[in-house]
Amino acid sequence: MNQKVKFYVVPSMSLAIGLFIGYLIVTYATKISSDKKNSITTFYLIRHAEKDRSDPNEKNPSLTSEGEARANHWAKYFDTIPLNSIYTTSYKRTIQTIDPVSKKKNIEPKIYSPNKINIQDFIKTNYGKNLLISGHSNTTPSMVNRLINEKKYEDMLDTDNKSLFVVKLIDSTATVEVRSVDFKAK
Repeated sequence: MNQKVKFYVVPSMSLAIGLFIGYLIVTYATKISSDKKNSITTFYLIRHAEKDRSDPNEKNPSLTSEGEARANHWAKYFDTIPLNSIYTTSYKRTIQTIDPVSKKKNIEPKIYSPNKINIQDFIKTNYGKNLLISGHSNTTPSMVNRLINEKKYEDMLDTDNKSLFVVKLIDSTATVEVRSVDFKAK
């Protein structure tokens, strides 16, 4: 190969390789950026099902038979909804409420403390996922308010066991839908 040809081939090959590598980097960076912009994080928040009120001094009661039926109904409700994680407070009634969902989905519930959770870390950790969160009449709306960074929802009535808050976070936009999920206990 003569000297002139080598002079043109080597830089041309280097340029072609450089352009190809640049193309790969830009394509990968665009995909990552696109994935982050299009990811939706969805939080499903419920209050525990009906609790046993027979002993007013009992601070950690179990569910009633109606509460157990409602917990089983939640499992049917979430049957077609993909979930990545399930969170619950440490009380019997919240754990029992999500237990049928947890077993059906084969997801080990994580215990959380509503007053101690760093909401920004929680959102970041669960970015792009679907979560079910079982709480109480005061912690469920409070958690919704913290997720949307707005004081919008008041404590739930102590008889409200059917409300489902669906919080969707897309980029910096939050939406909340409140559903009433009723069922007939047998």
